[in-house]
Amino acid sequence: MGYYFRLSPRPPFRLDLTVWALRRQAHNRMDGWESETYRRVWRYGDGWLKVRLWQTKGDPDPFLEGEIYEGPQDERTVSWVRAQLTWMLSLDRDLGPFYAVAAADPRLASLAARYRGLRPPRFPSLFEGLVNAVACQQLSLHLGITLLNRLSELCREGVEEMDRVYPFPDPRSLLRQEVTALRGLGFSRQKVTALRALAEEAAAGRLEREDWQDLPNAAAVQRLLRLRGIGRWSAEYVLLRALGRLDIFPGDDVGARKALARWLEENGSLDYAQVAHRLRSWQPYAGMVYFLLLMRRLEGEGHMLSPSDELPLSHSDQADRR
Repeated sequence: MGYYFRLSPRPPFRLDLTVWALRRQAHNRMDGWESETYRRVWRYGDGWLKVRLWQTKGDPDPFLEGEIYEGPQDERTVSWVRAQLTWMLSLDRDLGPFYAVAAADPRLASLAARYRGLRPPRFPSLFEGLVNAVACQQLSLHLGITLLNRLSELCREGVEEMDRVYPFPDPRSLLRQEVTALRGLGFSRQKVTALRALAEEAAAGRLEREDWQDLPNAAAVQRLLRLRGIGRWSAEYVLLRALGRLDIFPGDDVGARKALARWLEENGSLDYAQVAHRLRSWQPYAGMVYFLLLMRRLEGEGHMLSPSDELPLSHSDQADRR
């Protein structure tokens, strides 16, 4: 018997759009999305926590229901799960100021309205953000997610295949893997070295999110650049996707630059400085533009329902989810 809980996000909120922004690719095995239900597995203590979450009510009073269907169900654990989901899905984040900025520009207002309810997702840990960045460096996003799937499967240590979702590797499980096994997944020698170095930093307690939250962007970037395998793109990616800095648009992201240029109907490509210049009038919400353009790509590729469709809500009996 699972433990059921409820969450009430700030409006506007759409779970489907927010989870897709977190997943990025349809074949992501760490963040599951099936039958309008989000699935996530975490290592917790000496075991696992398996959680499902679905939306049962839309705006103006959005409502989510969830279930811990395997693992501890005491008050402390439930509080931990609530905190994780609230952070990852930005459930308590007030985007009213962003919508006010968007309303002043017809082009951005149209984009924001199309994907209204999207929240800027955040990785649950700095370590997860850094590993995502390293895996996706100089590769297509599709291949980067494939590598992360393989890494999660290698490190899953007892999570059954039937769950269809693998827990993201924790630092110690990654460090237990042989270099040859990591290389066999498709990671370059340099990336394996970087992944192990990051796992050592995290295992030593030097990547706790709370120690980074109050750092100004410039100081956080400089600190990130001192980590093995982290350059400017990776640092900015982590600021946005792991620390939730919405004034950051990773300007070295080639795909994001192309998407921005297409949306702005620019002739030719944009360089790093030009990206910053084009986004200046929408600060401090350049990161929201990044996520909205991601939504535009995902919709164009047919990976999600058109946001113009009615919000997909789940009304299935709880028994159907077990």
